[in-house]
Amino acid sequence: MAKNVVIVGAQWGDEGKGKIVDILSEHADVVVRFQGGNNAGHTIYAEGEKYVFHLIPSGILHEGTACVLGNGVVIDPEVLLGEIEKLSTQGLFKGENLFISKDAHLIMPYHKALDIARERRKGKEKIGTTGRGIGPAYEDKVARCGIKVGDLLNPERLKTRITANLAEKNHLLMNILGAKGFSPAEIIADYLGYAEKLLPHITNTSILLDTAMKEGRSILFEGAQGTLLDVDYGTYPYVTSSNTIAGAASTGTGIGPTKLDSVIGITKSYCTRVGEGPFPTELTCADGEKLRELGGEFGATTGRPRRCGWFDAVALKHSVRLNGIDGLVITKLDVLDGMDEIKLCTSYLIDGAPTDEFPTDTSMLERIEPVYETMPGWMSPTKTATRFDELPEKAQSYIKRMEELTGVECVIVSVGTGRKEAIIRKHPFE
Repeated sequence: MAKNVVIVGAQWGDEGKGKIVDILSEHADVVVRFQGGNNAGHTIYAEGEKYVFHLIPSGILHEGTACVLGNGVVIDPEVLLGEIEKLSTQGLFKGENLFISKDAHLIMPYHKALDIARERRKGKEKIGTTGRGIGPAYEDKVARCGIKVGDLLNPERLKTRITANLAEKNHLLMNILGAKGFSPAEIIADYLGYAEKLLPHITNTSILLDTAMKEGRSILFEGAQGTLLDVDYGTYPYVTSSNTIAGAASTGTGIGPTKLDSVIGITKSYCTRVGEGPFPTELTCADGEKLRELGGEFGATTGRPRRCGWFDAVALKHSVRLNGIDGLVITKLDVLDGMDEIKLCTSYLIDGAPTDEFPTDTSMLERIEPVYETMPGWMSPTKTATRFDELPEKAQSYIKRMEELTGVECVIVSVGTGRKEAIIRKHPFE
């Protein structure tokens, strides 16, 4: 029986979604990305090779799997074409398997310039964006002056919209932000060139996905970033510019919510965060440094070192509720193999008052004192385990405690970077 499964990050992103999407893509006919842009990076290790994807869904590594960029994604065509070229040289790109929504919005050069200039101007108050132009592209989408992928098919309309936008953007860049402006002719020429190359992939992907469902094909909906970076429910304003929760799988692809069968939330066995913003369980001591070193915690897109901390059950319960998560994937369990003592945050104290609610008010988040429960480490390798009962008993106990605290069963445990280093307890597509 065909199923439609949504994969979301349950923390601040970087939970290892790429690997899980890669594993599950073997059982999916279509993989569709539903939000975000090239500010996300999904890293996959397959057959001894490392692959990093920024826009193209991770399912591209599986022959015959259709890969879709939904309308909720913002697309930098230069980055996308670069990714296509790289995959082509590796013999991994099958052109007929990539489909791009005509209703997805384009990232323009002035979006990136605005992103960088604003961050520079904010100084110490900066949000910590990647400078990829994601936020300004979503701004234009909401302001109804954005440029869609479909506009690449209409050269005259494309020219008119770029020229009109630059009249405002150049003023903002040059006269307020102290940055350089842009020539309309140069941008128009570049984007007409992109149009020629992307034309074969542009289509109405809502219809494509609906047809696939009617034909009984299984679809995997792939999210970027994580729930705590959601523009509405994350640690605002230190968030991304899109909705990262499972509901965006519907709005970001043009498929009704009744068509989605399950939601799988990805969480590390500990916590990490890239960039600025509150992080209740952050470790600034030797344990945090050890987690970063053992986990290789550096951003796939920016290379920035990730901040590390203990597992936060309060934050994860927040994610479970927002997404309707009915299955957990716990990644990087092996990173904890060398920790003789492991802590889990079970509740918070805010100004001395206990709470088990995750506040989205930044000022409250900054005053949190985590309440920890300590468990003994297992101090033995987990990488060789292929079944749950092969894990060290203390590792099993740790996972069971995570399940108890969140009220959600763990369906997959990842114990390494490779495809085969995953224990599947309950397959989402079976």
